[in-house]
Amino acid sequence: MASDITSGSKPASALDASAIAAELTSLETSPKGLTGADATSRLARYGRNAIADKTESRWKKLATYFWGPLPWMIEAAALISLIRRDWSDFFVVAGLLIYNAAVGFWQDYKASNALDALKKGLAPKARVLRDGAWTSIDAADLVPGDVVNVTAGQIVPADLLLIEGEYLTVDQSALTGESLPVSKKVGDAAYSGGIAKQGDMTGVVTKTGNNTFFGRTARLVASAGTVSHSQKAVLQIGDFLIVTAFALALVLVSVEVYRHIVVAPSWDWATVGSILQFVLILLVASIPVALPAVMSVTMAIGAYALSKQKAILSRLSAIEELAGVDVLCSDKTGTLTLNQLTVDAPIPFGAAKLEDVLVGAALATQTSSEDPIDLAVLRALKDKAALASFKETAFVPFDPVNKRTVATVVDAQGHTVQYAKGAPQVIAALANPDPGTLAKYNGTVADLASRGYRALGVGRSDDGKTWQLVGLVTMQDPPRPDAKATIAETEKLGLNVKMVTGDDVAIGDQIAKQLGMGDRLLVASDLFKDGTTTITPQIAEAVERADGFGRVFPQHKYEIVKALQSRGHIVAMTGDGVNDAPALRQADCGIAVSGATDAARSAAALILTAPGLSTIVNAIVGARQIFQRVLSYVHYRIAMTLDIMLLVVASVVFFEFQPLTAVMIVVLALLDDIPIMTIAYDNVTPAPKPERWDMHKVLVFAGLMGLLSFAESLGLLLVGLEWIGNQSLTASIPLDRDSLKTAMFLQLAVGGHLLLFVVRTRHSVFVPPYPSAPLFLAIVATQVVAILICGFGILMPALPWSAIAAVWAWCLIWMVVIDIVKLIYVRHFEDNAAQMRSLAKPIAN
Repeated sequence: MASDITSGSKPASALDASAIAAELTSLETSPKGLTGADATSRLARYGRNAIADKTESRWKKLATYFWGPLPWMIEAAALISLIRRDWSDFFVVAGLLIYNAAVGFWQDYKASNALDALKKGLAPKARVLRDGAWTSIDAADLVPGDVVNVTAGQIVPADLLLIEGEYLTVDQSALTGESLPVSKKVGDAAYSGGIAKQGDMTGVVTKTGNNTFFGRTARLVASAGTVSHSQKAVLQIGDFLIVTAFALALVLVSVEVYRHIVVAPSWDWATVGSILQFVLILLVASIPVALPAVMSVTMAIGAYALSKQKAILSRLSAIEELAGVDVLCSDKTGTLTLNQLTVDAPIPFGAAKLEDVLVGAALATQTSSEDPIDLAVLRALKDKAALASFKETAFVPFDPVNKRTVATVVDAQGHTVQYAKGAPQVIAALANPDPGTLAKYNGTVADLASRGYRALGVGRSDDGKTWQLVGLVTMQDPPRPDAKATIAETEKLGLNVKMVTGDDVAIGDQIAKQLGMGDRLLVASDLFKDGTTTITPQIAEAVERADGFGRVFPQHKYEIVKALQSRGHIVAMTGDGVNDAPALRQADCGIAVSGATDAARSAAALILTAPGLSTIVNAIVGARQIFQRVLSYVHYRIAMTLDIMLLVVASVVFFEFQPLTAVMIVVLALLDDIPIMTIAYDNVTPAPKPERWDMHKVLVFAGLMGLLSFAESLGLLLVGLEWIGNQSLTASIPLDRDSLKTAMFLQLAVGGHLLLFVVRTRHSVFVPPYPSAPLFLAIVATQVVAILICGFGILMPALPWSAIAAVWAWCLIWMVVIDIVKLIYVRHFEDNAAQMRSLAKPIAN
């Protein structure tokens, strides 16, 4: 059975004989095909029947990971360290630079294989009429004007205009989203990449390569894609720290030049070297060399955790995109539904009973059929023994002209009976009922269509001439059992779920109502006219307000995603077919569902290995937890960088005191960032709403934490300088200017990790969720190392144990102070701002 009998999808109108002749004339061909010479010249003119792939050099792509503000900062630090022969500093910085590039290149390489997967869908061979003889050639050598033959089991090798043959049933669901095979006849188009299921027809090639329907999908995949928000965030953080570092460096240099030229002239090369050393320390302190590495490791460990929940990531940045998704575009067939037609309820007519309708439909079905409609009918008949008393003597299979199947059977009494099933209007014409019955029958069919049901008519004849209506079989592709609960759960997570289907709007409406998704589905072609390249504000607003879309083609899905993105949404798109690949690639987070094609999986950022949407809920919750961990690190890293930079500048400008040596900064970086990798295992509470990078909010909060940390460090410096100048105090705890540097080093090491405990949650540091065991133990171990370094004077002057205890007491007191300020900030600024945004947000309903 073919889908145009029962499906609501409306295929393009077939060309009549005159239009076919005109098309052949425009292609400069005839039903006799081309000559070999003509084919050769056209191959040179049109190119091969293959998808053009302009692949960027891998070396060039790798080089891009060493180009940009943050890589420049890291490279500058490595170069300066090399010139100064600070080998430990050089190898640490250079190693992190190479690691960042390697991780980014590998993820990009894995995510760029969509075109290769698409190419696998092309037919390798084609049967073509050349020089008056049928021959088999590579499908890539086909040209417009070639006449080819397509039979059951073959892949359509190019876009064709069918010009000869009875019928051809083509499965083009992966191309157009239609859930059932489509029947083709003379004058119809067949798309490259479709799979012939039944029949045998001849067609003329109208388009090849990138010009085919399949090729246009491939071009959309090639052009699709967005820069991840995590990449933008890293660049913005780098830009902020660059500007801050250079501004502070300018202040530092200006003050030093003023001192040595105006106040007390003492300008020499030693002075220049001293100033450059201060600037170097400032720049090294300002570069968050481990930022990309820590983010990558945190997301990689999170990705491994998601894989255990049947969600595999093809690129790490997809974690943050998934955490921020606020619109989920979901394909219907196979994603929201089972992709399995199911008989809903038979509707008898006349004297027929419910079981008569199903038995009649089953008798008019071959038990060996693989057609989705036939399988649904056979599954619906619970009592298979009802067929045992009938013996089939003849069977007329379905064809798109008659649009019915007819079975001749002999019952237990020896009577010969015929049963037919097919398109409702065909069975009605066969039975020719009275006007009242016909009106009721047609009204029932129309009502079923308006509610999204597929209908199949069943008729019976006792003499082979006069037919009676037995009834109607109603069918639908039912929702997945967990789909409604999953939709409700995603909405609780702040997601707006939109259905996107190739089927008719009526079918989509019916499923949407059952799932509680809303009933405002729009016809995609009414919004996006052929050739639409610009998304107008009116179109974008209509897309945003709609609950879903029907009769969707590949370019429509792609444009739907772009329209939503133009409205500021972070968009996820689920899908499984070739037709979904462009939108999956363009979406901020493309999600290939279980059983997806290679093209869909290659284009997607998240690949589900378990059926149903429930896996997406788990992935979203997991992604938001991972995002929280990354955000905690970013807050901590920016705050600590500001603390160190401000401390260095303030100490030199106001006290002519260098608080840290270059070695201390390198050791501090190692102590800070190596154990911080365990933040990937931290206990966090996922946000109830989508999370996205709000750099203004990030920088304000991190800046506040940084200023408080600077106040903590500066306070200790002032106490230390005062302590050194007081002999009675130094008698109790010996301290000089060199050991004061060690004290500042310890304060930054201790205060930094205590600050992490503060910023990792928006609640008090003393209430759950508490730090995970791996994070807590890693920080404890780090602090033990820092204490031993300071106590025994390793790489720096030794610090008295009493001073170490005093520094710890100072840091613990300040942790409580900073935690209180954080709670005040969150309560009076962040919460109020969130409420204002919620009130100001336009309602899309």
